[in-house]
Amino acid sequence: MGVEAAHRTELFAETVGKKELRSAKRRIRTRPARAVRRAESRFVKSATDYHFRQAVLEHPELERNNVLSLLWQKQRQRREYVKRMREAAGKTAGTAKTLTSRAAELTREHPGAIALAVICALLLILMQSGTASLSLVGGGVSGSVAASTYPAEDADLLEAEDAYAGLETELQNRLDSYESTHSYDEYHFNLDEITHDPYVLLSILSALHPEGWTLTDVQSELQTLFDRQYIFTEDVTVEIRYRTETVTDDEGNEYEIEVPYRYYICAVTLENFNLSHLPVYIMGEEALSRYALYMATLGNRPDLFPSSAYVEKYSRPVLRYEMPPEVLADETFATMIAEAERYLGFPYVWGGSSPATFFDCSGFVSWVINHSGWDVGQLGATGLYNICTPVSDAEARPGDLVFFQGTYDTAGMSHVGIYVGDGVMLRCGDPIQYTSIRTSYWQSHFAAFGRLP
Repeated sequence: MGVEAAHRTELFAETVGKKELRSAKRRIRTRPARAVRRAESRFVKSATDYHFRQAVLEHPELERNNVLSLLWQKQRQRREYVKRMREAAGKTAGTAKTLTSRAAELTREHPGAIALAVICALLLILMQSGTASLSLVGGGVSGSVAASTYPAEDADLLEAEDAYAGLETELQNRLDSYESTHSYDEYHFNLDEITHDPYVLLSILSALHPEGWTLTDVQSELQTLFDRQYIFTEDVTVEIRYRTETVTDDEGNEYEIEVPYRYYICAVTLENFNLSHLPVYIMGEEALSRYALYMATLGNRPDLFPSSAYVEKYSRPVLRYEMPPEVLADETFATMIAEAERYLGFPYVWGGSSPATFFDCSGFVSWVINHSGWDVGQLGATGLYNICTPVSDAEARPGDLVFFQGTYDTAGMSHVGIYVGDGVMLRCGDPIQYTSIRTSYWQSHFAAFGRLP
């Protein structure tokens, strides 16, 4: 994994670590015994992340690795970590056991504030014990492997994917037989493709159930997600039309008349909202952070669905762009690009706007400029365009923003990147990367360059 991957671990750990400590405090108040066990586990994970970050700073050679390879490396190292933890824990196991027993006894005898104080004291000692243990293994390993692994058995992961795919098959069969099972006069179909990526589905389920889940636990959520992803509508209109009929009068004369009748036209629409766009609408920031991490690591199970496009996306090295020294002499641009490059290799997350939730294109650009001397808040691509002064292609310089239209179905600007010169931009694709704007695709969608105020 590169330095950008180390930053990813660092920034995510800082966010999640604070929230999990608050969560531990809440649970201590309600279920003391369980709180001790879980708080200790969470502390160990956060502390290992800290030591891992220290190791990255001390060993810049980690930069040669890519995101996925380092995660696999940490997974291999974890066995050694567990071994050393157990050796160190043996020195304090007797004390911890005694304190645990005493805490339980006092909890029974003195409920309320006294028991809470005892539990907190025990938690502090266990945390100190965990810190001593962690010092043996240093920063070369991290609990982020456990935090980024899907909290479900393989059988449940595969069954959940099969169940969702089964819902899609039923929907496809319904559409294929629609005309034979209905009796309208005319049909119009406007159908998006029925498809999803299994890693997106499993990352959503795991983010919603971080403590673990089985297929039974998520059955209702599978249907809810399906109903949110696929929006099926049937619009029937009735027209009064006329047909010519020949009639015979009482005297045997034939003549033609126009006879009105109802003509039914059915318009069937299926919109695939895109499963990867749902998390921002159904999750809070903490769950969205978990979803982002699961997507970044593919739950540490890239072998489950090797044909997924995400496997290839996230396993290849992140390429950097060598900029001329004179470009970096501009202090404002140098600050901007230093901040932006921290997130090279981060996955794209629709609606993401921070390192904890990862980014979409406008979230990424907004974050970078807000941490490089501006204060524009969180803006969409069109909002960013509106605060910029348009400049011509010839006037464009490093640090300008570059805007595109029509990259997906939306009004206004649909994509934005940071221009670095020589026809190259740094943008939040999937993952965040340097990209040439001179390809036929980007040229066909190019809208404008814009200079920040």
